[in-house]
Amino acid sequence: MRKDVDHLPSIQQNELARVRQTLMDEFAVAIVGATQPWKKNGTIQKIILFGSYSRSDWVDEAATGYQSDFDILVIVSHKNLTDIAEYWYVAEDKIQRDPAIGRPVNIIVHTLNEVNDGLTRGEYFWVDIARDGIALYELPGVALATPKPLTAADAYEMASKYFDEKLGDIDVWLETASAQQARTDDPTRYRRHAAFNLHQAAETAYTCFLLVRCHYVPRSHNLKFLRSLAEDKEPRLVDSWPRETKLDRRRFELAKRAYVEARYSTNYEIGAHDLVAITNAVRDLRDRVEAVSRDWLDVLREKAGIAS
Repeated sequence: MRKDVDHLPSIQQNELARVRQTLMDEFAVAIVGATQPWKKNGTIQKIILFGSYSRSDWVDEAATGYQSDFDILVIVSHKNLTDIAEYWYVAEDKIQRDPAIGRPVNIIVHTLNEVNDGLTRGEYFWVDIARDGIALYELPGVALATPKPLTAADAYEMASKYFDEKLGDIDVWLETASAQQARTDDPTRYRRHAAFNLHQAAETAYTCFLLVRCHYVPRSHNLKFLRSLAEDKEPRLVDSWPRETKLDRRRFELAKRAYVEARYSTNYEIGAHDLVAITNAVRDLRDRVEAVSRDWLDVLREKAGIAS
């Protein structure tokens, strides 16, 4: 695995150095004073940059508002240390608020066993990281397993199962949101619930694509994170969410926030026009996910020599 980021502009190299240091510093604070051996002796074993910035195909288009995110894998020494809320929330928050880091940062945390199990199973997500990732930090002697490629037949079987399970779920969320939007007896309340269900439809759409394409989806409800991972693999998904104007970006944020705020905050408000625009975006996303997933299944089917 490579260890240098010399292919990146100096500003991005500096941003990654700040990300790495913040992760290291806040993890040290999170485990200080621990008495349990797994926590007291807990370590970050690797910090790996993956995705577009490791492959050199990132996008940074100020005119359209489309900017690639930094994708970071943190490998830790114990399963309990993967708990985002317990050990990584403060670090994520500091990174998000750091004015010296000019692009969004997505963080996933796993143990070495989890990563190596995925490599041994040949799951595309982990195989891509092992091939293209860049180690920003690593302990000596901590090695990734040699990837064992899936057969095309096995990959097709797994991807087909994920596709069949998830595509119908997207439609259920959309149908529920549509029924709630049609209610006129308490429109403010029902618009909030519709927004939550649209979030779930979008989340499920990205989950569907990522499972079909990569056989992995992070433990996250963050729509922006899921969008970033999916668009990194499939540029045809980008245009589902307009992002050229402040209004476009505000509407995506309304959808993103709906997972928590539409259910728990009476301050969450969403207008009928915003809801229609978000509905159109999610329906478009659903159709694109179906199309690109079917294309990928066709590729796997052909490689496996399976009749259509």
